[in-house]
Amino acid sequence: MTTPIEQIPENIRERREFVFLFLAGFFLCSMTLLNVIGITRFVQLGPMQLAVGVLPYPLTFLCTDLVCELFGKKRANQMVTVGLVLNFFILGMLTLGNMVPAVDPSAQPPWQNIQLASDLALPNGSVAKGSIELFGLIYATTSGAVFASMLAYVAAQYIDVRLFHFWKRVTHGKHLWVRNNFSTMMSQMVDSIMVVSVTFGATFLRGDMALGLLLTLILNNYLFKFFAAALDTPLIYLCVWKLKPWLQIDQEPAAKAASI
Repeated sequence: MTTPIEQIPENIRERREFVFLFLAGFFLCSMTLLNVIGITRFVQLGPMQLAVGVLPYPLTFLCTDLVCELFGKKRANQMVTVGLVLNFFILGMLTLGNMVPAVDPSAQPPWQNIQLASDLALPNGSVAKGSIELFGLIYATTSGAVFASMLAYVAAQYIDVRLFHFWKRVTHGKHLWVRNNFSTMMSQMVDSIMVVSVTFGATFLRGDMALGLLLTLILNNYLFKFFAAALDTPLIYLCVWKLKPWLQIDQEPAAKAASI
């Protein structure tokens, strides 16, 4: 049986609170980094070409799986829901900043505006000529990515939580590597297809991006996340092995494990 929360010693409750806050903070930080740096730069990682915002994103699935394993499905869904609210907040602040009138350009510092040598096609479909305000450039390169990540986030993160517990039931709570890898790898496929398709969909429909390039971005995006999911398996085993005794979490199904 699960120990009632009122019977759990205060120091153990504090440990569980700290670990949950740490994992949730890491989850939200990684998700925010994805939205902030987004597609501002593409990097070459071996044979893969990736948007720089993708680099921290696999950590969100590691955090989700650890919360699932240690604290159960309810707490994992709570963390994902908070992340969704923050996505709306980020998009709202970007939109508000774009809507509020800027001061007279002559009164702005020189570095607020970037002089362009030629016309610049922006990811949101507009074309900058002559010069562009720094915020306008940031908004053009991040707002679409934030919207795309919101859609992908809703689908992928909730799917990850559900699949994690599905595989846990199928394996009767054994073989942590199965639920960690299969839940993440399947949900990452959904995420990769959605986030690239929505981010670059308008560019593709305008004819500025070939279908081959779009598919290559999806494939590169997924391969990076696939290998990241495989590589984090020893880490999740180590964390679970160290944290369960320290947090005094029963070796029963995580859905029944004592929550914070």
